[in-house]
Amino acid sequence: MDMIIIIRNEAESDVQAISEITKAAFENNPHSNHTEEFIINALRDANALTISLVAVVGKRVVGHIAFSPVTISDGSTGWYGLGPISVLSELQKQGIGKSLIREGLSLLKSLGAKGCVLVGDPGYYERFGFRSLPDLVIDGVPQENILVLAFEESKISGNVVFHEGFNANG
Repeated sequence: MDMIIIIRNEAESDVQAISEITKAAFENNPHSNHTEEFIINALRDANALTISLVAVVGKRVVGHIAFSPVTISDGSTGWYGLGPISVLSELQKQGIGKSLIREGLSLLKSLGAKGCVLVGDPGYYERFGFRSLPDLVIDGVPQENILVLAFEESKISGNVVFHEGFNANG
C-alpha cells in the first residue's frame, strides 16, 4: 500500500516537529555541522524563509524543505538556496524528499525566481536538473557539490553567499 504524502506550507504548529525531524535527519550525517535546525529557526526569525514546506503522512510531519534568498557576487538577482531538507530516517528513500523538492521548485518558479542553488550530492540532485557550474563558487565547498538549476536562460558566475542564518549554531 502506497502512503499518501501531503506537501503543504509550514504552520506555526509545525515548528517543533520541523526542528526534531531536522535534528534527527542530520544526526549521523558526516558532512553536517549539526546546525541545520538552528539555521531554519534563524531563517524563520529573519523572515528569510521564502518557502518552507512540510511533508505530512497521516497527521504526522515527516519531512521539511527550506528555500531562502542567496546573493551572487556578479549581481544576479532572483536566486534562491535550497536547504536544509530533511526526512525522518525511517521514511527516507520513499519519495518524500523528491515530493518536497519538486513542489518547492514549482513554487519558486511561480514566484518568478531565476533559479536555485544548493550544496549537495550531485548523484541525487542531478535527477532534478541541477548541474555544477565551473564559474560558481561557495567558499569552502568542493566545486562538484555546488549545484545550480536555472529556471530561465541566464549566465551567472562568482561567489554564492547563503543568508546569514546559515551561520547559526545554537
